[in-house]
Formats: sequence, structure tokens, C-alpha cells
Amino acid sequence: QVQLVESGGGLVQAGGSLRLSCAASGRTFSNYYMGWFRQAPGKEREFVASISWRGGSTYYADSVKDRFTISRDNNKNTVWLQMNSLKPEDTAIYYCAAAPFASRDARHFGSWGQGTQVTVSS
Repeated sequence: QVQLVESGGGLVQAGGSLRLSCAASGRTFSNYYMGWFRQAPGKEREFVASISWRGGSTYYADSVKDRFTISRDNNKNTVWLQMNSLKPEDTAIYYCAAAPFASRDARHFGSWGQGTQVTVSS
């Protein structure tokens, strides 16, 4: 398993931006398909974005498309989530996760970080 640690969450006003980071260790980072998920209070964990092993393909939930950007640097063992034009409904705990194959299903991601809180005020 790869170990993941997220950072970069915080409190931001609506319309603002945040950049989340996820640092990986323990296994070869480039072997993993990476994703970001989020969970709001009282709701199920949902897919946000994912990126292929070399970063050539990315996928986004419709709710964040054109506002969020996922990227990775395999030399730095890091994946990022740039979040722009934030809305109150983006408030959630954000998790990065690693999977051995391409998926948007959280059940296929075997390694998870501890999560970072993002709060967007109106």
C-alpha cells in the first residue's frame, strides 16, 4: 500500500480558491491511478476528480468540471487539486486515494489519506 497525506484545506469565501496537496510514500507512486473524493456531513463519499498514471488523462465530476483541476508530479510523489470559484456546496472533507487501475468508484481505491477539511462560506 502507498501512504497518503493531504494538506491545504481551510476556510475560504465563496468565489475563492484553494489548492490541495497529497504526498505519497511507501510504494512507487507512478504505479497508482490517483483520485480525489469528498464527503460532506450527512452525505456519502463522492468522486471529485481522477488522473491517470502519467497524468495524460483526467476525469471530473460534473459538479466541479471547469472549476477544479487535478494534476500530479511523479518525481515529487504528489497529486494536487486546484479548486477555483469555490461554492458553499463544495464544503466537505477531501480525501486523496490511490488505485491499481482506472476507476471513479471509491471501492476500487485501496489507499486513502486522512482527509483535509474544506469550508466555503457564503
